[in-house]
Parts: sequence; structure tokens; C-alpha cells
Amino acid sequence: MRLRYSFRVYPNAPQRTALAKAFGCARVVWNDGLCLRQDAYKQGAERPKAAELSKRLVTEAKKTEERAWLSEVSAVVLQQSLRDLETAYSNFFASKNGTRKGPKTGPPKFKKKTSRQAIRFTTNARFSVTADGKLRLPKIGDVEVRWSRDLPSAPSSVTIIKDAAGRYFASFVVEAEDKPLPELDLDDTETGIDLGLSTYAVLRGRKISSPKFFRRQAKKLKRAQRKLSRARKGSNNRRKAKLAVAKIHARIADQRRDFIEQETTKITRESQAVYLEDLNVKGMGTAKGKRGKSVHDQSLSMFARTLEAKCARYGRTFAKASRWFPSTQLCSACGSIEGPKGLEGLKVRNWVCSCGAAHNRDENAELNLRREGRRIVAEGRPDTQNACGAHVRPGTPGSG
Repeated sequence: MRLRYSFRVYPNAPQRTALAKAFGCARVVWNDGLCLRQDAYKQGAERPKAAELSKRLVTEAKKTEERAWLSEVSAVVLQQSLRDLETAYSNFFASKNGTRKGPKTGPPKFKKKTSRQAIRFTTNARFSVTADGKLRLPKIGDVEVRWSRDLPSAPSSVTIIKDAAGRYFASFVVEAEDKPLPELDLDDTETGIDLGLSTYAVLRGRKISSPKFFRRQAKKLKRAQRKLSRARKGSNNRRKAKLAVAKIHARIADQRRDFIEQETTKITRESQAVYLEDLNVKGMGTAKGKRGKSVHDQSLSMFARTLEAKCARYGRTFAKASRWFPSTQLCSACGSIEGPKGLEGLKVRNWVCSCGAAHNRDENAELNLRREGRRIVAEGRPDTQNACGAHVRPGTPGSG
């Protein structure tokens, strides 16, 4: 399994200048390659491949006066930018033809100088970790790294990222073996997970409270954004105010990511099987007002992806119930669908079925998801039918 290990790096002033040049050169080569491919498409000619683009836009361009400054950065960074462009086109055509899973992707676009920038070094660039723990990058030098853990194997590539808050990170891609955890008693440790807004997640026997990281920083963020809007464009004060806003957003994102990592690790360790509902988070995020903000603040998609990946690595059973499965409306006692429905039904936390069973909305949903997940695993496939019995998507166990 391929994993990413990210570490904070601290380049000095000359190294930051060298990185800025590398960011800019990679962006220029991407835009030049995109321009050539668009011209070829308009003229009906064969689209140039990455190798041909590399020869024209890197090797030959360095010899010209207009692009001579491309020699100041590693050629691998420029070539990788063109490979990324070819990959972006491949994903676009695959998405257009319906052979690529996931949401639809559009064609590549021209890159602008933004607050977040990145370049990638492959093994051809001969990057390395020195004996004193620094990251040696070609034409940049030995960069200080804050190591929080050891890499499980030699990295195949490293991406240097500068985020909007002005921080630098090194993201290594490594091959790691699966680490199955000791098996637990299935009947006692399997759990359904009902995700929500008022309560982040309801599991078997416990609940995870919503951390609301964005809400906690809302006032501070509002003041920083107000200060940014009052600063004159192009001034140093506006640059500083923009950086202050970015740092608040970065802190919120870091807190949310750490929360998700800790909770998903805990769930994986204490559960032999995990059954999750497949929420339409993208559709939920289009809601206006406080509800839309709460959906984005929860980051439920990241939680689901992280949990699924950890279950696969540590040997836990994982399955997703269809988004059409009425987990909150289904009575876990008699099986009738009588629970509260619609947006108004979200306010109802407790309800009584006609059979006389009293239900807590979230706990009832968890029990129904646990039973549905057990059925999906027993059949050896994910739930692929909607409420009318029609197939809505094919897949393999645990996909969706």
C-alpha cells in the first residue's frame, strides 16, 4: 500500500528563493505545455506527448534567451510538471468516457501564481536524506526537516508544498505493508456509525461530540477578514492581513485533521467491523446558512475516507450502506418506516413507532446501520440498490 508521510520543513532565505524559482518555472512549463496541446487540438493535429513536450519546452527552451532561466532549477521538476499535465488530460478523457470512478473532472486549466504552490522530485532527481537528518534537494540544498516519525521504506518521490499560511512541507510517498491488528470478537465489537451535525458520530455504546473547530474561531476569523477588507490592495498591510487570515484557516484545518486521525484510529482499534452510511455530503454542503457551514465544518467525507483506508490497512471489515437506506426512519423493532422525515424531521431526536417501541433517532440509526452492514458483508457485496430496488451503482465490498 502506498502512503504519504508529511513533515514540516524550514528552508532558509536562499532556499526559499530557490524554491520560489522552482515553483514559478514549473508553473510556466505547465502553461506552455497546455498551450501547445490546446493549439494542436484546434488545428486537428496529434496531441504531443510528455516526452515531446519535455524536449521542446525544457531541453530546447533552455537554449533560448526567453527561457534561459529554466536552467536555474532541476530539470526533473520541470519534466514532472509535464507528466502531471499528461495525467490531468488522461483523467479528463477517462472521466468523459465514463471509465474513471468518482466525480467528473474537467480539462486542465492554466495555472496562476497562488498562495499555495507545490513541486515534486522523483528518484531521478536524486534527492536524499543526509546523515544529520536534512533533506537534500537538487539546486536547493540541504533543508531542515522536523521529523516526527521514521519512514517505513525508501520514498519514491517527495513533494515540497508551500501553503497559504507560508509554511513549507515535505510529503513523501512510500510503500508500506499492511499491519493487521489482533482480531476481536465480532458480535461484541462490530459497530454502525451514524454521522450527523449536532453529534459528530454515534457508535455502538458511545457518541463523538462535534468539535466545531470553525465555529470556535468564527469571531477571530471575522475580525481578521474585516481587517483584510479594509486594507488597500497591493499594500504591505494587506499582505500581512491576508497571511493572518490564512493562518487561522490553517489552524482550523490542522485541528480538524488531527481530530479525524485520532478518532478513526480509536474506532479501528476497538472495532472488528465498521459499517458506515454513504452520505451525499456534496449535496448537503449546498445548503445555505448555518447548516451549510456546519456540513463543511464536520468534513464527513474526510472522516469516511480516512476510516476506510485504516480499516483496509489494519485488517478490519468495512462496508457502506446505500445513501438511500432509511436508517433514521426505519424502526429497529418492527421494520416499518415511520420515523420523522424531511428537514423538519431533523429536529425530532426521539420518536415512538406504532408498534410501541420508543427510539432515540441516532441510536436507532446506528442499530439499523449495523444490521444493514452485516447483511452487505454476508452477501459479499455493497448495497447497490435504491429504495425502488433498481441498481444505482456497481462496486466491490466496501466501495461506494
